[in-house]
Amino acid sequence: MAKIKKGDLVQVISGSRANRGKQGKVIEVLPGEQRVVVEGINFATKHVRVGQTQRGSKTGGIEQHEAPIHVSNVALVDPKTKKPTRVGHRLDTVEKNGETKTVRVRFAKKSGEDL
Repeated sequence: MAKIKKGDLVQVISGSRANRGKQGKVIEVLPGEQRVVVEGINFATKHVRVGQTQRGSKTGGIEQHEAPIHVSNVALVDPKTKKPTRVGHRLDTVEKNGETKTVRVRFAKKSGEDL
C-alpha cells in the first residue's frame, strides 16, 4: 500500500527554500519515478510555440506548471494537528452487507488518526 496517494495533503520538508514548509494537495503520483506532483509547489516555466486555433486565436507563449518533486522530500500532513507525520498501516475489520472483511488502513503515526 502506498504511503502517499492522489488527493493527500502533504508538506514539503526539504528542497528549495522557496518551497520548504509549504503545504499542498497531491495532483499526480508517478510511482515508477518515485515522484509526486503537488498543487502550487515547484513551478517550472515552459515555452510553448505560437500556434493558431481553428477560430483564429493565437496560442502559445510562456506557461507555468507544477513539476514533479521526489517522494522523500514531502511528508503527509496529520489531519488532527496539521503538521507533517509518518504513515503507518494496520488491519481493521469492516462489516458490510452482513459479511466482515479485513482491510488495510493508513493512519498518522503522531495522532493515530485514520487517513
